[in-house]
Amino acid sequence: MTAPIFATLGCRLNAYETEAMKELAAAAGVEGAVVVNTCAVTAEAVRKAKQEIRRLARENPGAQIIVTGCAAQTEPETFAGMAEVTKVIGNTEKMQAETWAGLRVPDLIGATEKVQVDDIMSVRETAGHLIDGFGRHRAYVQVQNGCDHRCTFCIIPYGRGNSRSVPAGVVVEQIKRLVGKGFNEVVLTGVDLTSWGADLPAEPRLGDLVMRILKLVPDLARLRISSIDSIEADEALMGAIASEPRLMPHLHLSLQAGDDMILKRMKRRHLRDDAIRFCEEARRLRPDMVFGADIIAGFPTETEAMFEQSLRLVEDCGLTFLHVFPFSPRKGTPAARLRAAGDAALLRHLQAQVGQRHQVLMEGPRLGRTGQFTEVAFAADQPEGQILQALILGHAGGRLLA
Repeated sequence: MTAPIFATLGCRLNAYETEAMKELAAAAGVEGAVVVNTCAVTAEAVRKAKQEIRRLARENPGAQIIVTGCAAQTEPETFAGMAEVTKVIGNTEKMQAETWAGLRVPDLIGATEKVQVDDIMSVRETAGHLIDGFGRHRAYVQVQNGCDHRCTFCIIPYGRGNSRSVPAGVVVEQIKRLVGKGFNEVVLTGVDLTSWGADLPAEPRLGDLVMRILKLVPDLARLRISSIDSIEADEALMGAIASEPRLMPHLHLSLQAGDDMILKRMKRRHLRDDAIRFCEEARRLRPDMVFGADIIAGFPTETEAMFEQSLRLVEDCGLTFLHVFPFSPRKGTPAARLRAAGDAALLRHLQAQVGQRHQVLMEGPRLGRTGQFTEVAFAADQPEGQILQALILGHAGGRLLA
C-alpha cells in the first residue's frame, strides 16, 4: 500500500493543517487514501473543491476519498452526496489522532458513519497540533483559529468556529525549535490574528505576543505577521512596528471596501477614515512599511459612486499588493478595474526600489523576498534559506531584479 495523497485548497492555515494531518495519518498507519482539504470562502471555492475531488478520483481509481476542511464543515451533505467520496470529516475532527486511527484503509468503508462533522461552535480550545518546519525557507506558526465576528459576506466562522488562541509560551517554544532547525523567518498565522489573546488569562494582545517572541527568541532573524484587522491593532503592536527591525515592514489588511455604507452593510468594525489613519500612522512609525489588502468588488447594493470609494482607497491608503475578491473575471467589471489599480500600485512600488539595497530571504536558487514581501529574481544561483543583501537593478514581470 502507499502513503495517502493530500490536496490542499485555500489559505495558508489550511496548508499548515494539511502538514499536521500528514503526520497524524502517518502515525495512525493510514494508507492508500486521498485527502482533500477544502476551502469555503466563496461558492467558486466549493465548486473547485468538487472539481478537484472528481479529478483525484479519476486519477486514483479505487482509492478512498476523504474530504475535510471548511467546505466539508459548512456543507457536509454536499460532499457526502458525491459518489466519489468515502468520508467527510470536520475541521475539529481532522486535527484529532483518534479520527485518523479510525481511518485505516481498507477498513474504512462501512466502519463508521460517512459524515463525521460536529458543531464547530462548541469548540473552546485550539487543537494540540504543532508542526516544526512547514515551508522550506520560512516557517508558518498557527497562533489562533476561528473568528468571533460575523461579517455579512463571510462564511469562515461557520467553518472555523469561534476564536481560540495558542498560549504565548507554547508559541515561543515552537519558534525556538524552528530557529534551532535553521529557519530565518517565521510567519504568525491564524483566521483573525488581532483577536489573539482575548480568550487567554489576562487577555494579552497580539502586540504582546510579538514583543515576547522577539525578546525571548533573540536568534530569530525575521518575524512576519499575516493578515490583520487594522482597527484591532493594539498599542504594543504599533510599538513593535516602530521599534523592532526584525518585525518585517509588510502588513496585509482586511479592508474589504472603501465606502462607509458598504462597510456598515458588511458589518465591518471600521470606517474608511479608520483605514486611512492606520496606514498613515503605521507608515509614520515605519517609513518602509508596505500594505497588501483584501477588497471586495460588487457587494450587493454597491453603486458606482460607492465602488469609486474603494478604487480611491488604493491610493489613499498607499496599498501595494491587492487581493481583489474574484466575483467576476470579465473585462470591464469592477473587479477588473480594481485589479488594474492594484497592478499600477505594484508597478510604482517596484520602480521605487530600483537602486535600493534590501535584505532578501532566498526561497529558491534564484528567487527570494524582501522584508516588504516583494519577490526578487537573481541572475545567478544563491544559497537557499539564507538572508542576503542585494542591490536592486530593475524589475520585470512583477518582480525586482538583483
